[in-house]
Amino acid sequence: MNGAPPSPDHGRDDRSVLLVLSHLRWDFVFQRPQHLMTRAAGSHEVVFLEEPLFEDGAEPCLDRLERPGGVTVLRPILSHGLSREIAVAAQRALLETVLTERAGRPLVAWFYSPMFMAVAGQIAADVIVYDCMDELSAFRGAAPEMIEMERRLLARADLVFTGGRSLYEAKKDRHASVRCFPSSIDVKHFGQARAARPEPESLRRIARPRIGFFGVVDERMDLDLVAELAALRPKLQLCMIGPVVKIDPAALPQAANIHWLGARSYAELPGYLAHWDIGFMPFALNESTRFISPTKTPEFLAAGLPVVSTAVTDVVRDYGAPGLVEIADDAREMAEKADLLLQRPKEAWRARVDAKLAGDSWDRTWERMAALIRDVRRMGAGASLAMTARAAGASHV
Repeated sequence: MNGAPPSPDHGRDDRSVLLVLSHLRWDFVFQRPQHLMTRAAGSHEVVFLEEPLFEDGAEPCLDRLERPGGVTVLRPILSHGLSREIAVAAQRALLETVLTERAGRPLVAWFYSPMFMAVAGQIAADVIVYDCMDELSAFRGAAPEMIEMERRLLARADLVFTGGRSLYEAKKDRHASVRCFPSSIDVKHFGQARAARPEPESLRRIARPRIGFFGVVDERMDLDLVAELAALRPKLQLCMIGPVVKIDPAALPQAANIHWLGARSYAELPGYLAHWDIGFMPFALNESTRFISPTKTPEFLAAGLPVVSTAVTDVVRDYGAPGLVEIADDAREMAEKADLLLQRPKEAWRARVDAKLAGDSWDRTWERMAALIRDVRRMGAGASLAMTARAAGASHV
C-alpha cells in the first residue's frame, strides 16, 4: 500500500488537473467513466478518486494505482469503525493533500455522484462538471441525503451532462446548462465480434442457439423474466456475463439452459459476442431503470448481434422505434421475438445499424464535452448561463 502521491519535484506537470469523484470503482467494469477519462488523459492529468476502503486499524492514507491510458486511481484507506463525520474529515484531508501538490494548475472537478459533495463540495475548481449517468437516488441502498446532495451539486456545477434522453428531460429544468450525451460506442472494439474469433473455453460446452447478456447483474435485472424465458425455450441457451451486485447470488434462477459465466474483462467481450446468436437486455421496469440508457445497446449492435430488450424508455425511443432493436413486454413476447431474430436475414438490418452508429463514438463525445469545458474556462464566472443559447448545438438527443 502506498501513501499519498509523491510531490512532483522531479519535473512539473503543467497540464490541467481533472479530478474525478466516482462511486464506481475504476477496476469494476469498463463503462462511461473509463471511456471518457482514458480520452481525457490525452490532455489532462486525470486523478480518479474512489470511495474509501476500510481496513482494521488503518491510518488514513491513499492507495495509488496507475492504470493503462494514463489515469491515476486514488483509493482512500480508512479504519473500520469511524463515524461518518470523522470519515468525511479524513477524506477531505487526503483530498487536500492531492490538491496542494497540484496547486497553481487549472482544476476541473468531475462528479459522478452527488454524495462526494460532503468530501469535495468546498474545493475551488475552475470548472465543476456533474456527469449524471443514472438517477442514483432510485437505486437500492441509496443514501437518504442523496437528493439534497444533488441539489447542492446542481447549485455549484458549471455543466451538467446526462447519460440519456430520459435523464436529460428529468434534469433540464434544474440547471441552466444541461447537455445530453447518451451512451456512445467504441465501434472498432466491438466490431471485432463480426470477424472469426476463437471460441472462449467457457462457451464450448454450451449448445446453440445462444442468447447473451453482459453487464452488472443487480436489481435492474428482471430475474423472473430470465427464468420464464429459459422455461419457454429450453433449447435456447442463456449466457449471462457480469458481476453480481446488491442481490443474493442464491436468488439467481437456475436451469440447464441458464449459464452464469461470471465477470469478464472488456477486452474479452468481443470474443463472447462473436459466438452468440442474439443479445438480450432483460431489464426490470422499475424506478432504478426508469432513466437508464444502457451502454450495451450500441455495443451489441456494433458487434452485429440482433437484440431484444424489455421496454426501457430510452431503448424504445432511440433503437426500438427505428427498428434496430426488438422490444418485448414479457417473457413470452421475448421468446417470440428471439424466434424471429434467429430466422431474420441480417444484411439489410446491419446496414441500418451501421448508419445509426456512424455518427457516434466516445472520441466525439469527449471532444464535445472538452469544448464545453474550455468555453467555461474562457468565459469565467457565469459561463454556463451565457452558453445556454448553444444547448441545441452541443446536445444530441
